[in-house]
Amino acid sequence: MQIIGFNLKKESIERFETKPEKNKELKLEIKTNIDVLDIKRESLELAKDKEVISFAFNFDVIYDPKVAAVNFQGNVLVLVALDIGKEIMKKWKKNEIDEQIRLAIFNTIMTKCNIRALQLEDDLALPSHIPLPRLGPQQNQSKNYAG
Repeated sequence: MQIIGFNLKKESIERFETKPEKNKELKLEIKTNIDVLDIKRESLELAKDKEVISFAFNFDVIYDPKVAAVNFQGNVLVLVALDIGKEIMKKWKKNEIDEQIRLAIFNTIMTKCNIRALQLEDDLALPSHIPLPRLGPQQNQSKNYAG
């Protein structure tokens, strides 16, 4: 299986006015959710013995309490052997996806959507949904300088 395309069809972000109760700190919980909406064959003639499968998806960043909403919709295109394509479509009729394929698709979606969501969250001054690395003071480490 080879991922050959990633397309966003919709990106949406909205900030809501939420005020914490008097003398209470707003405790924010942020989660992400991915749903595969549809799987279908695409008619791209890339190779005679392979086929292209499109995985339509929905990616949400969920804020609780609802201070914002972030949503992406799009599709991931994969190139697979004909027999694997048949198996993917057969399993999808039962609303199932092979675990190895699901992981590859979800990792691609998370990589692309998380980066874009971080940019949009920064634009709207929202807390990022992924903890970003922070530098802190060094702990008693010997200073080694290369030069």
